Amino acid sequence: MKQSRLHDHHAKLGATFEEVVGWNMPAHYGKWVEEYQAVRQAVGLSDLSLRGKIRITGDDRVKWLQGLISNDILPLLPGQGNYSSFLTYKGKMLGYFRVYVLADSLWVEDVGEVGDATIQALKKFLLYGIKAKMENCAESWGLLLVSGPKACATVSAAFGVEMSDTKPVSTIAAQIGGQASFVLRTEETGETDIEVLLPAEALSKAWDQLMKAGAAYDIKAVGGHAREALRIEAGLPKAGADLNEEIVPPEANLEGKAFSLSKGCYPGQEVVARMDTYGNVRRRLVGLVMKESVLPPRGAKLFSGDRELGWVSSATPSPQLKAPIALAFSLRDFSSPGTILTVEINGARHEATVQALPFYRLA
Repeated sequence: MKQSRLHDHHAKLGATFEEVVGWNMPAHYGKWVEEYQAVRQAVGLSDLSLRGKIRITGDDRVKWLQGLISNDILPLLPGQGNYSSFLTYKGKMLGYFRVYVLADSLWVEDVGEVGDATIQALKKFLLYGIKAKMENCAESWGLLLVSGPKACATVSAAFGVEMSDTKPVSTIAAQIGGQASFVLRTEETGETDIEVLLPAEALSKAWDQLMKAGAAYDIKAVGGHAREALRIEAGLPKAGADLNEEIVPPEANLEGKAFSLSKGCYPGQEVVARMDTYGNVRRRLVGLVMKESVLPPRGAKLFSGDRELGWVSSATPSPQLKAPIALAFSLRDFSSPGTILTVEINGARHEATVQALPFYRLA
């Protein structure tokens, strides 16, 4: 099983580990709700080094990627980025990621933990004669996430990089630990989110600098359980759990965010365009609030009476709502806020109410 370069740091902080796509990563550091509260109230620090990270270079890099992905990267200037996806020819989602444009390269960062799935899917289209090269940076580069109202102040104190005026999705080049690195404004928790992308050998020093800089705000290390609660409360779907080959982008409310209807051809474009033209999206990503204190597993079926409507894609206990909540895909006619559905868990039906996303919005 793979380990982050920060494994010993996590162990010294009392981390309980879990396996995520072949990596041994922190689930929590004792009390995940305290980690959650640190992000909501001040600042938290997460290790996202397991994330898929791809660097694309070569003269044809923009032209090549532009022809494959669902969003338009041609208008982007260095330092800018956007969300995109890679689709099957039937419009189903093989990947969901952020693309950042730099002066000499493109960076693709998976939104979610999906292992090497994205690079394997794209590699099939890197044909002989195309002047583009993909580098799998999942292990050679690390990724840290700084989240919360004090995230910008912490990053500024640690690295001298000012991010308060930047917007998602954008990046600034920086020197961190003597290494050429990037600081990214992103979206992960519903709070201010800043990622630090840097060579793996600089990861340990960067972690220590951030912990020292954030000590004034009682910074806490944040594991996967707290991040999942933050993400779901923010209504942010991710690759793997929510976005996969069962889903077409319009079903996940990604209009205007992760696909373009005007950029021209790409795999799956006709399916997406037809859905927009005829308004025939079959189902929608919705939020669910459980009436009882029971957490639905991924894949739990949704019903209205005896009619099966869809499934739960991810769920978490919500400190904000003080109830279990879930992201789910329901038939369009049963996706309006206030609709009462039932969720089947271990053979029993439990009542849930559809709620507009996000569950939590930064004031």
